[in-house]
Amino acid sequence: MNSKKVLLPALIVVAGLGLAACSSPAPQPASTASPATAAAPAQAFPRFEVDATWPKPYPNKWKIGGVTGLAVDKDDNVWVYNRPNDLTSLELEAERTPPIADCCVRPPSMIHIAGHDGPGYKEGEVIEFFDAPQGHGMAVDAQGFLYLGQNTVRKYDKTGKLLGEVPHIPVNQDGSPFKMPEIPKRVPGLGGEGPVASFIRNLDNDIKAGAGNASEQRGTQNQLRQQAFIAKYPPTTPMIVGGIEEIRTDDAANEIYIADNAFGGRVMVFSLDKFEFKRGWGAYGHKLSEISTKPEDHAYTPGGPMAKEFVGHLTFNFSKDGMVYAADRAGNRIHVTDKQGNFKQEIKMAETTGVGGSTGGVMFSNDPEQKFLYISDLTNNHVWFLERTTGKVLGTLGQMGHNAGSFFGLHMEATDSKGNLYTGEVFYGERVQRFLLRQ
Repeated sequence: MNSKKVLLPALIVVAGLGLAACSSPAPQPASTASPATAAAPAQAFPRFEVDATWPKPYPNKWKIGGVTGLAVDKDDNVWVYNRPNDLTSLELEAERTPPIADCCVRPPSMIHIAGHDGPGYKEGEVIEFFDAPQGHGMAVDAQGFLYLGQNTVRKYDKTGKLLGEVPHIPVNQDGSPFKMPEIPKRVPGLGGEGPVASFIRNLDNDIKAGAGNASEQRGTQNQLRQQAFIAKYPPTTPMIVGGIEEIRTDDAANEIYIADNAFGGRVMVFSLDKFEFKRGWGAYGHKLSEISTKPEDHAYTPGGPMAKEFVGHLTFNFSKDGMVYAADRAGNRIHVTDKQGNFKQEIKMAETTGVGGSTGGVMFSNDPEQKFLYISDLTNNHVWFLERTTGKVLGTLGQMGHNAGSFFGLHMEATDSKGNLYTGEVFYGERVQRFLLRQ
């Protein structure tokens, strides 16, 4: 896990700036508890250009896997958490002995990329890297420490040194002993089945069954049927129970917010320095003691009534004015609370979306009032622009595709101090892109 400084090859292919599609009103309006059920009026919203020159080609013949974590640090450089195990044998032919092609080689799971020119590196180059167990979700605090979502949240320095972990129950949800995951031993050149195989199998089963439910919803339902496990570790458990979906640090308050995937998803708050549990809540601001463990309360049919509890794949972010925006992706909605979990608003978005749901990552525009929400959508492959106070959809960025500015598995997003937008893709996307703020 040693950090290494990397100089990229001098030969750089410069593609120039391409235009991103974000100038049209959204094809499907959001709905909220109030007027957002009507089509959004014409209104200004952020406009971006895709920067096809960023990042520069990766060194060492790397090809990255699906992006499961993305964060911009205090210096406006970008940390990318990716899944090397997504790569197939066809993509790892340079690992064989002898190599049978010029490319590619598995990358480390953590890659630090320059957002601008700096000491010893140029914009778009890899600054440093380290390998860590694969996971989901990440954050970087004001001091530059990294928090990676694995089977719990672990704190690392930028060299990859493990510094601590958030408490987890002593077993996993399948009953196996809880322990730190290891980086698997890999056969050079031998990859896996790829990033979409299991997802497509689930989708095919849904089609055959005439259903439109997402795998996250099935996972939640299976968890809630494990009554003996729930009796021992109920929603009030002040530790991580499931896997990790989202991480955010509130440095000023010395707090770290974590969404685990137990009981459809919980917002859990711990102290940032000692990882001591402080508070938590569920859908509609339910206290942990109020979260229902009935499977039917977590069930959702796209286009139907909202579920009573979170459905699955919970992410969130908090605004400068102290509001927490929790996106229930499999439930096609966002719940707004204050930092104590007091419920304020429900924003429904693209409600007929099935498969993986519509409401993924949550980011904000960088104006002082943070007037706009940016919602990344894995299924529709858009970034949605919403008016933050009303939840009205104002426009979108991108569509499914492989061209610069398009997405194939839009999963993660982050912004820098200038308002530029960074995105990370899973499925067949497996890349990060940068979009420069132009308005």
